Amino acid sequence: MTWFDWAQHETDAIHQLGRWRSPRAFDSRGPVGMLQDGREVVSFASNDYLGLSQHPAVIAAAHAALDNFGAGSGSARLIVGARTLHDQLEMELARWKHCESSVLFPTGFAANLGVFSTFADPNTLICSDELNHASIIDGCRNSKAEIRIYRHRDLQHLDELLSAADGRRCIIVSDTVFSMDGDVADTEGLVRLATAHQALLVLDEAHAVLGPDPDLSPVAHLRVGTMSKTLGALGGFVAGPRILTDLLVNRARSYIFTTAATPADTAAALAALEVVRSNEGTSLIDRLGANVRRVRSDHASPIIPILLGAEDAAIAASQQLLDRGLLVPAIRPPTVAPGTCRLRIAISALHTDSQLDDLCSALAAIEPTLDCRHT
Repeated sequence: MTWFDWAQHETDAIHQLGRWRSPRAFDSRGPVGMLQDGREVVSFASNDYLGLSQHPAVIAAAHAALDNFGAGSGSARLIVGARTLHDQLEMELARWKHCESSVLFPTGFAANLGVFSTFADPNTLICSDELNHASIIDGCRNSKAEIRIYRHRDLQHLDELLSAADGRRCIIVSDTVFSMDGDVADTEGLVRLATAHQALLVLDEAHAVLGPDPDLSPVAHLRVGTMSKTLGALGGFVAGPRILTDLLVNRARSYIFTTAATPADTAAALAALEVVRSNEGTSLIDRLGANVRRVRSDHASPIIPILLGAEDAAIAASQQLLDRGLLVPAIRPPTVAPGTCRLRIAISALHTDSQLDDLCSALAAIEPTLDCRHT
């Protein structure tokens, strides 16, 4: 079998499952954009939760960096050196996360790959929540460590796994806000277990724009984040004790062998972080929280899932919403487990009251049981 034959076989297999995917054309500024056929739709798909990709100060900072430094960074930072912007952003991210130091990575995915390639080996036990992000899963697998999956948010199960570690170095890893379910980890409980078992606690806070903001001072810890969600830019970072972040610089392959973030992306993230830490940022976060509550009053994050179970039901509901001018993606395997297909609604601070009400009304019109205000 030639490689072309193999590729055709794999392509046919995906098509037979009804899971072939292609990105749609969607040109947007903020929540409103244009599809390729010219239709204007409101997006509930973006992780730009505070809308900072559209903030004038963020855009101006990116423009200025392009004018001053050009488009690219040239090479990895250990080869070509770090731009002052990189150093400034790392310092401000560490302050934001109440840590000694931070390290920039090109993406959040690369950040998680770097963490586990650095701190885990075949003599390490990693305990990972069953609903952790794919970047955590791949990072754990690449580390060659022993991996034990604990039931979602089940601290008793986690405690049992750690108690059976037989003196090995242990890592606990969890999202703080889970990207497909939108629920929140018990970070206080994770801190207690990390302290009791002398484990390294790794928390991925990519989606934690509304919190939680845990106090990790009693334990060895690393906080993984992205610039592509709360900050509306691009890139990832790891914050924590300097002795750990310095080791990442020297051992994380996804840092050492990767071209540094562009000046424009770095400057945009730096400007966005300044907004987040200002009174305006507080107002945006408050607005986001209010928007979430308008859609679902008891929800703790801007990710609102509507579980439909079957793939065809999720696809059909997503298409019906698109026909009404609302972009809400259908999430299905391999992103989520079979039988748990869903609509994933992502709320932004830039959504208007009328857009949010249109969403809820459209869901209820398609099927009364889909009314997200009562799910």
